[in-house]
Amino acid sequence: MTSRLRTEDLVLAEAVARHGSVGAAAKELLTTQPSASRRLAALERRLGTRLFERDTTGARPTPAGRELARQAARLLADLDALPTQVLAATQAATLRLGTIQALAPIVFTAAQVELPGVDVQAEVDHGPVLVGQVHQGLLDAAIITIADQAVLPHGLQTTPLGASSLVLVMSDGTSPPGQGRTALAGREVLYSSIDLAGQHLHEALSSLGAHPRPGPTIEASLRIARHQKILALVPALAARWWNDPGDTVLPSPVPGKVALHLVTRPPRHTLLARALPALTARILGVPQDSQDTP
Repeated sequence: MTSRLRTEDLVLAEAVARHGSVGAAAKELLTTQPSASRRLAALERRLGTRLFERDTTGARPTPAGRELARQAARLLADLDALPTQVLAATQAATLRLGTIQALAPIVFTAAQVELPGVDVQAEVDHGPVLVGQVHQGLLDAAIITIADQAVLPHGLQTTPLGASSLVLVMSDGTSPPGQGRTALAGREVLYSSIDLAGQHLHEALSSLGAHPRPGPTIEASLRIARHQKILALVPALAARWWNDPGDTVLPSPVPGKVALHLVTRPPRHTLLARALPALTARILGVPQDSQDTP
């Protein structure tokens, strides 16, 4: 292919395939048969392949012609729908919101509850990628856990949402930890911090004699810990969102909090600004006036 196909090329190929005749296609397109034939021949030369076998009985598509006609019909239908979609976009309430994988079930559930009638377009990726997408205007906002642990591009606005303290979750049937600095000696502990503090937690737990093991996500860490009857160290918001009746939540043996921040480009999205207090309270799982602070 030497150049990009034009819309008129797609229209002609689709019409010839649908009618099985260059003449009938030309009539529909308000042109002459010789003109349509010349355009079709020029298109075949540009593509470097024959699209239709033509004789006095009509025009039969080759495999290449059938594929072009099929794709043309799809693309032309999309073009026909585009004006309506553009108009709908100007009228609909939309919010392009991103977050990390570990928080996605929490953030997007909270967004659906606290932003009724808003089309929340969800994006899940790593924190630095989401920050870049907000900076480029591809996202309206992102809720991340590394805003205070990384250098963000100039011009972005960060809003602290609160922090979730680390807690130790002991499921039903799991042996309770001991007392003092030997409380975790010899115990396997599955941890998930969802920020950049993972190595610090590993070292802190090891210093207490524990056998720390990183979990894949906070939800998975809790489920695995329950199944294996071991302790899980996770943010309190995870213990609240994925609570099990058999869980006992204990203070963390090592200090730590996971801070949540909203990253936006000013001015902040109006719908998000209005719902932010309720959205934050639901994500953290506690009344807003009793949230932890970073």
